[in-house]
This record gives sequence, C-alpha cells and structure tokens, in this order.
Amino acid sequence: MNRENMLSNPKETIRVIQENNFTFRKNYGQNFLIDSHVIDKIVAAAEIDDTTEVLEIGPGIGTLTQYLAESAKSVTAVEIDDKLIPILEKTLAGYDNVRIVHGDILKQDINALFEGRRFKIVANLPYYITTPIIMSLLEDRVPADSITVMIQKEVAERMQASPGTKDYGALSLAVQYYCEPYLAANVPPNCFMPRPNVGSAVIRLAIRDNPPVEVKDEKLMFKLIRAAFNQRRKTLANAIKNFEGLSYSREEVETALTEIGLDVRVRGEALSLEEFAALSNKL
Repeated sequence: MNRENMLSNPKETIRVIQENNFTFRKNYGQNFLIDSHVIDKIVAAAEIDDTTEVLEIGPGIGTLTQYLAESAKSVTAVEIDDKLIPILEKTLAGYDNVRIVHGDILKQDINALFEGRRFKIVANLPYYITTPIIMSLLEDRVPADSITVMIQKEVAERMQASPGTKDYGALSLAVQYYCEPYLAANVPPNCFMPRPNVGSAVIRLAIRDNPPVEVKDEKLMFKLIRAAFNQRRKTLANAIKNFEGLSYSREEVETALTEIGLDVRVRGEALSLEEFAALSNKL
C-alpha cells in the first residue's frame, strides 16, 4: 500500500477522524500514532513475518494494524471502544488477514481466540492501564512468544531496572521473572495525536519458557516482593512483619536472611530476583 494513504500519515488520520465525527475519549487514554518510522520500529522489534499470528490490543483507528497486516500471517485486533469498530471496519477493509474483536482484553478468553496456537502480542497501550494488562497476560500465562508494546517511558525503565536503582521495584521483578525485557526505542510526544504529556518507549518482553529462578511458592515470593516495596524505607524484616497477608515475625525473617547470607538490616530494593526466591524458599 502507498504510505501516503496509510493512517501513519497525519493528514490521513485527521481525515478519518473528521469524516467519522470521532472524538477522543479520555477514559480510554487514546493517543493515535502518526509516525511511520516508529511503527516500523515496533514491527521490527516484534520480529513479525508472514508466519506470525498477532494479537493487537487497542488498535484505535487501525494505524499500527495496517503495518502488522502487511507483515504478519494474521492480526486479531481487540478494541474496547464501540465507536471505533465501524471505523476499523472501513480502514482495514482492504486486509483479509485482519479480524476485529469488540471487547475488553482483560475479560477476553485469549486462548479461545487462537485455539491453542502460538502468537505474538503487539500494542500501543493506554498508559493508565499498562501494568494491569501486562501483568494479567503474564500471570495468566497466555501462549504468546513475546509482548511488544508502546508504553510510558518511565514504566519501560522500571520494567528493566536493576537492584539498587531508583526505578527498581515490584514491577521490575515481576516482569523479569516472566520475561526478558529489551528497550527497542524511545518515542517523543510529537509522534502521537493528541500529544501525551510524557515520553514513550517501545519495549519487547520475550516471554521465558521457564522462570530464571526456582521457587517453591510463587504467590509467597510475590507477596514478599510487594511487602518490600510497599515500605521501601524500612528494612526488609520490618516491611514483611507489618505486611497484611504475611504472618512472619521480624526474628523469623532476620534468621532466614542470615541463612541465605544477607545482612538483617537489608532493604528490599537491594535484593535480586534470585535473593527474593531464596528468601521465599527459606521461609
């Protein structure tokens, strides 16, 4: 397709918006991409080819969808905004490998959409719901090979942060337990319509076949992690002692820390994923 006629051309996006009397809905966090170079980077980072089945979350008016459809075997685009469905049916009418699904990705039976086949997830995600969507996909262990998403730059940095840094937290550990994160590109606000107030980034999360650590009780480990970062300034032993849903005394946590070779005064932000797994297994 001639790129001048594609939705990545801002004039074409404006034409479609005006022609369909579309108004942006703040509660859905809608920011449409209008930069073909950025879209090329997303498709390249996701490693899409003609054997790939793609799940796209929140296609908007179909800007990224057009590029995915040009490269992929098929695209299933799940859109929550009912006002966008008739627009998508028009903008994607030329692609016989695109399926539009009206629904909320957090309530979709994704396995049913793909009938057990492997796929890749690609999305320009609304910033207000980025973490719930990604964590839901990872915790449900959907059979995806990777998740390549445009998200707020600050959140992308947290996802790949290392112990002891200001960005390191519960999200870093959760994402790194399930995935290998790779920051593919930084994206300025002028690549969107309307412009967001923050910088963005494209991150690819390659989903691991097996977690990098062995842990006896996954739920316990993540509770310990949440406790650690719920009160970052406290020592880990004090943070765990006070955390709802955990029933360990400070002495029990300090004993466990000593047994795995850590200082009893350590704070959670200093522990690696391996050390959280070791502490969880010891407790």
